[in-house]
Amino acid sequence: MPAPRFKSPAQLIAESGADLEGNGLKRTMGLFQLICFGVGAIVGTGIFVGLSDSVAQAGPAVVVSFILAAITCVFTAFAFAELGGAIPVSGSSYSFAYAGLGESTAFLVGWCLLLEYGVSVSAVAVGWSQYVNELLTSLTGTQLPAALSAGPSDGGIVNLPAVIVIALASVLLVRGVRESARATAAMAVLKLVVLVLFCAIGFSAFKDGNLTPFSPAGLGGIGAGTTAAFFSYIGFDAITTAGEEAKNPRRDIPVAILVCIGLVTVLYCAVALAAIGAIGGDKVGGRPAALSYVVNEVTGSTVGGGVIAFGAVVAIASVVLAVMYGQTRILMSMSRDGLVPRVFEKVSPRTSTPVAGTLIVAIVFALPAAFASLDSVVNLCTIGTLAVMAAVNVAVIALRRREPGLARTFRVPLYPVVPLLGVGFCLYLMYETGWTTWVQFAAFLAAGFLVYVLYGRRNSRLARTTARAGADAEAATASDAAEREPQAV
Repeated sequence: MPAPRFKSPAQLIAESGADLEGNGLKRTMGLFQLICFGVGAIVGTGIFVGLSDSVAQAGPAVVVSFILAAITCVFTAFAFAELGGAIPVSGSSYSFAYAGLGESTAFLVGWCLLLEYGVSVSAVAVGWSQYVNELLTSLTGTQLPAALSAGPSDGGIVNLPAVIVIALASVLLVRGVRESARATAAMAVLKLVVLVLFCAIGFSAFKDGNLTPFSPAGLGGIGAGTTAAFFSYIGFDAITTAGEEAKNPRRDIPVAILVCIGLVTVLYCAVALAAIGAIGGDKVGGRPAALSYVVNEVTGSTVGGGVIAFGAVVAIASVVLAVMYGQTRILMSMSRDGLVPRVFEKVSPRTSTPVAGTLIVAIVFALPAAFASLDSVVNLCTIGTLAVMAAVNVAVIALRRREPGLARTFRVPLYPVVPLLGVGFCLYLMYETGWTTWVQFAAFLAAGFLVYVLYGRRNSRLARTTARAGADAEAATASDAAEREPQAV
């Protein structure tokens, strides 16, 4: 069996220009923009749409589910913070795995990231369509026809709003990272204000009795709710994909990751308590556009619900923008390494963005959003994300051994206990997704490994570099032998 191929952190940084000006990308993002970018990538469909699914599983104990999901993310956030500060490149988890676990594992991590970002963006776009209709109802009393706001499996023809939000995000991303960062920051602030307003309205009608029974489905319900709640945290790792466009990535990326996880966890728990405390878990669970419904019930008017719907429209759009950004940067890193076609690494000299790669990603993400019901693959997205997070925790351990002298601006506390706990929590949540999801995930990984064998391994630039180095060494050895031969005679 061929030996695994590793790329050192120094080589990754040198090839990307991450300590200079990253591979044609411009350094325009400061700490505030990174935090807003992280909030933009995380807070969206998971809380505005997915909250009702989590409540349906766990009841009022959904707060515990959010905390357990957050703990899983915190352990891994420490790992991302250490590696993001030490290896500030666009490849994120893929690059970390390349340095710590080898090329084949890195490719599978990148393959899982395609699943994570692809499904999440498409699912987020479908959720955006729900709140667009809620906002139209509040403003005009009408909705888009079902034929244009849902896919065939949901009784429509095409989900046009989902396609529109992906198209708008791609246009903004093509224009430049500065414009994208500003838009993301503005949308992040707006949606935080809207969620704080929701909490104020919900807590004004809070009743203790609505929290009982606290855990109607017991520990099993909390576990299932944790798996559902975890989808609400997907996206925080996108912060590390800005490694080549952050002004001070070694300092700011670790700080931004930890601030985002803490802020989002407090916000999610407050929103869940406000919603359930106001009208009860049985009315929140399984309810489309649940937050707007809660506000309408509390205020007796559709005006407040319309404000929440507007906030959701903005919030979910920002998730599409941030996650699509992360996906294009990861593909750019994989293309730079020769593992995917070169079109994804081409950066426009005019906009300093990967224009062709962004447009391809937009088309690929828009198709399932337009025509498919993604409920059945959300668990597949979750298990793929958890596998990536587990790999990042293992990469921290591997790089501590392989690269003990690597400059680290942040170190995982209580090493190696914390990364091992991160792996353990990830495996637990993966188990909770169910055996059918495991079968789907195994098939997905098998397909990815086949793509790697047939394309990635053959086109790997690291392999070609290694082969050239080996050929040069053999030539030098032969030359030395030829020079010594006359002397021996």
